Amino acid sequence: MSAVAAASGDVIELAISGMSCAACAASVEKALARAPGVAKASVNLVNEKAYVSGDVRAADLVAAVEGAGYEAAVLTSESADDVVLAAADDARQRWETARAVAALALAAPLTLPMFGVDLPAVFQLALASPAQFLIGWRFYVGAFKSLRAGAGNMDVLIALGTSVAFGYSAWLMTQPRAHHLYFEASAVVIALVTLGKWLETRAKRSTTSAIRALMALRPSDARVERGGGDVTVPVAMVGAGDVCVVRPGERLPVDGIILSGASALDESMMTGESLPVEKSPGDKVIGGSLNGQGLLRVRTTAVGARSILARVVALVEHAQANKAPTQKLVDRASAVFVPIVLACAAATFLGWWLLKGDVSAGLVAAVSVMVVACPCALGLATPTAFMAGTGAAARAGVLIRDADALEHAASIDVVALDKTGTLTVGRPVVADLAAAEGTTELDVLRLAASAQRGSEHPLARAVIERAADAVLATPENFENRPGRGFVATVEGRRVAVGSRALMIETGVDTAPLDARATEWETAGRSVMFVADAGAGRLLGAIAARDELRGTSKLAIARLRGMGVSTLLLSGDNERATRLIGAELGVEDARGGLSPAEKARAVAALRADGKRVAMVGDGVNDAPALAEADVGVAMGSGSDVAINAAGITLMRSDPLLIADAIAVSRATRAAIKRGLFWAVVYNVVGIPLAAANLLDPMFAGAAMAASSVSVALNALWLGRWRPGQSV
Repeated sequence: MSAVAAASGDVIELAISGMSCAACAASVEKALARAPGVAKASVNLVNEKAYVSGDVRAADLVAAVEGAGYEAAVLTSESADDVVLAAADDARQRWETARAVAALALAAPLTLPMFGVDLPAVFQLALASPAQFLIGWRFYVGAFKSLRAGAGNMDVLIALGTSVAFGYSAWLMTQPRAHHLYFEASAVVIALVTLGKWLETRAKRSTTSAIRALMALRPSDARVERGGGDVTVPVAMVGAGDVCVVRPGERLPVDGIILSGASALDESMMTGESLPVEKSPGDKVIGGSLNGQGLLRVRTTAVGARSILARVVALVEHAQANKAPTQKLVDRASAVFVPIVLACAAATFLGWWLLKGDVSAGLVAAVSVMVVACPCALGLATPTAFMAGTGAAARAGVLIRDADALEHAASIDVVALDKTGTLTVGRPVVADLAAAEGTTELDVLRLAASAQRGSEHPLARAVIERAADAVLATPENFENRPGRGFVATVEGRRVAVGSRALMIETGVDTAPLDARATEWETAGRSVMFVADAGAGRLLGAIAARDELRGTSKLAIARLRGMGVSTLLLSGDNERATRLIGAELGVEDARGGLSPAEKARAVAALRADGKRVAMVGDGVNDAPALAEADVGVAMGSGSDVAINAAGITLMRSDPLLIADAIAVSRATRAAIKRGLFWAVVYNVVGIPLAAANLLDPMFAGAAMAASSVSVALNALWLGRWRPGQSV
């Protein structure tokens, strides 16, 4: 993407520096939203990035951020490289560590009077000054920029509170009588806030560990066959069709197809599959997978942004860039948080002064109010939990597209499932066939296979594979009849292949083979009738068998144990669908449905107040996926299904459906816990501080603890593992 401008629909990423709390993020977001041509702007406090879409110039965005008092840099493909980002992150972490150590070293001696050790006032001033004006200078800078932009943030509260404590203590030093000084309050508050920011940074970094782990899977070089030998080149120079040589123990640099060699590949970071997967010539492989003991030659099919790994990283980043509906409410509250706290601090001071006549107590209480109030905890609760949750899901092989999908998935109480390719393996084989009078079985098979040449439908592949030895004709005038079958011209005849509904539609009587078809359907097989639609004559019928996935029954049982009911929606015949539904323990099984009928079934459930997830893998499932509260696409499915879904399962395992719901519920619970404690800290802390029952030092400790505890709460999601129900 150009760093100069972005066309409408593109997204420009900006690295934002200088943000300290949710109020900062809200200020930056408002500034970006006002920039010319911006359609949408979103700022993530956790990863300190902004995402802007619209017909905009990057220079205008940078100027808007700087006008709000912060710094911005456009992230290009080079600057966003994982090595560059990791180095910058490490450098910042070292700087934060040094600041925290220095602040604690200066503040620690000032706490000695609490243990009965007297310190000369000049010595206290000497220790507090560098803490206030060197270590704490960042708060002054942040406060100045925020106020200049007409907003307020955490820096305003810290700078104002500690300055009052420091200035009041310095004034007391000039008075003739001995007074208690509050240098320890200003220095300890700065030290604790600095320590809290250090811990917070480490915690926030852990929430993004999943995306960094995925990015780290990308090898920088590839060994390519060129000029009769192997040449090592940067991955960016590998093109589609190139043959890469992958030695044992190396990661695959590209997506491709194995030409020669066999090995077991570790795809766990991509699919969540714990065991190595055996691969042999003709199998597809994913870039980033770890090769086992075999030497592989792989023909490249995708590199760079088109590779599966790059698409997964982009999908996770896109999800983490979006804001949950809960976060949008929190942002509105954060925008007025600082003014309300300042008003409370002013009221506290005036109350102690005017009602009690105690200026000293009023100043100390006002400082405590400003210090204990923390918009950071409120602002961090949702994004840290969401990023940790999407990261945990990605490690398990569940890709969540955005915050809306995650929040909706946590509330799902009905899962509607497609059958073929979702609960079944999706590789049916022809189990039986029958010819009507005057036709041979070979003719039926040849005509059905010819009519379906080029189709990617699983049943079509099964018929074509069975007719591998026959000479097939080229179909013409192909007409798809969604949910029923299709009609095509083969050797001058209009051949119809599909369900009973299609036969009725084309005026063909299925009576000659109804008994045989019913027998097949009762055995759980899918039946396709083959007819000469032009002559209105039945030619034959084909029965296909598709094995259930090994985990399908367990997946249904696990969903039931989570309080989620299940519904089977299939385009296959009614008898076969009900038989499979009964075998799996599905509560309701409906067959013979068109794509529109599947979508209407989902819509009816939602109209009854149900939260519905639709799971499918085919083009025919796309309308129902889009109609559901959450669409869930099997990773082996079509791009249309995946694009219509809010959640994608990286491997075709129905157990991941329950995992997707479970991790969403765990994330929602973490968000609620974080918001609860963020509110409790402020609701309890501010009144205690106003009543002068909370020393500024303890107020600073409470404020730092609130941010850190909220971030650590999100990190508990890292303990979530597939198979855990919530």
